[in-house]
Amino acid sequence: MAKVGEHAIVLGASMGGLVAARVLADHFESVTVVERDLLPHDAAHRRGVPQGRHVHALLGRGCQVLGELFPGFTEELTAAGAPSFDYTDLSEVYFNVAGHEFPQTGGFSGLPPVITPSRPLLENLVRRRVRTIPNVTLFDGYDVIGLMASPGGDRVTGARVRPHNGDGEQALSADLVVDATGRGARTPGFLDSLGYGRPPEDRVRVRLSYSSQLLRIPPGTLREVTTIVSPTAQRSTGMVLLGYENDTWMFTVFGMAGCEPPSGLAEMVAFAEGLAPPHILAAVAAGEPVVDGCRFHYPESRWRRYDKMRRFPDGLLVLGDAMCSFNPIYGQGMTVAALQAQALAQCLERGRDDLAPRYFRAAAKPIGVAWRFAVGGDLSLPQVEGRRPLSVRVSNSYVERLQTAAEIDSVVSEQLTRVIAFLDPPSRLLSPRIALRVLRGGRRAPSRPVERVPTG
Repeated sequence: MAKVGEHAIVLGASMGGLVAARVLADHFESVTVVERDLLPHDAAHRRGVPQGRHVHALLGRGCQVLGELFPGFTEELTAAGAPSFDYTDLSEVYFNVAGHEFPQTGGFSGLPPVITPSRPLLENLVRRRVRTIPNVTLFDGYDVIGLMASPGGDRVTGARVRPHNGDGEQALSADLVVDATGRGARTPGFLDSLGYGRPPEDRVRVRLSYSSQLLRIPPGTLREVTTIVSPTAQRSTGMVLLGYENDTWMFTVFGMAGCEPPSGLAEMVAFAEGLAPPHILAAVAAGEPVVDGCRFHYPESRWRRYDKMRRFPDGLLVLGDAMCSFNPIYGQGMTVAALQAQALAQCLERGRDDLAPRYFRAAAKPIGVAWRFAVGGDLSLPQVEGRRPLSVRVSNSYVERLQTAAEIDSVVSEQLTRVIAFLDPPSRLLSPRIALRVLRGGRRAPSRPVERVPTG
């Protein structure tokens, strides 16, 4: 593949930065990834990813993109012990979305398996793949002091970095710098200092708090490999239980709009009482904590609208949470970051001319889908502050009827699952085939979930 530049720099080695480096390696002679943390060489937590100690999900399309960027990656995940679920037996999952319980009988066909690795395992495997790329270098244990620009400020020319060992500041020149440093990214301030102003921002104040506990549950205790219960208009609480590698499970309880869940396993189970079937909570209560539990606070979802800026310097892009971060309960972040990297790859295939506006427009498409989904879900809760224009009210009314139909209609629930996983566009939910079933309220009588007992 022809190269479009000599050197690219990626700021940040989380998932967004790693997939950006993979894409840039195809288009630049060399790529340098600068990361503040000292990166572990195994599946370990690190300070720069505090949310890594909580529940994480990789949606279906995100898994596909990683498989395209790193051939054989999904097989590597399963070989490392990450559980997978192929939707052919719906009794293996418990989904209760906005008070609507999805079918637990039958199955779907044609959906790629959902693989559920822990965040440390997933990031470690991606990082290991990136380390093997010959023209990629990882600088870990470095602080980014600032970006460098041309005298007129029309182009970003690199970054100034400083190692933690005190060896002194270095100036790294580059044809392209990609900011993947997360929610605290300083690019808006840098742009303002150059006279470009700051990007406009879309925000939704969700005031989310969650507590998580990593557990070990004996194999065979639960048939369900995934349990997800989202908030409803009557309650702003929910829970998630995901099976991970090595017979570990991540149990997370959360509250929105200022509702604070407790910490401590017994208190968390009590908090989740009534959210999930009793046998699931009983298995959690009997689980063995692997590490101490932890808490996390997420004040607001935020989309920095670089796609709406009238002027932007050459040689600079933004990716991942540095551009948009979503309410974590929807599990979209890593998948949308992978789709942004895919958009970057497609833009670079056409060269570097007008790269920034082309990339930001392309990245806004998957971001927009995720944003509308998440914000629609947030604003369906009366407890969440925010303006609800007519478009949101109409959309949420249809989604409510859609979810009601999904309780009893496997065709509707399968299509909704495909859209949530980013495998199909949201327009599929408005197709005549689905809309007619939604308007009729579903096609078959509901099947009541069977109270399950431990299988082992």
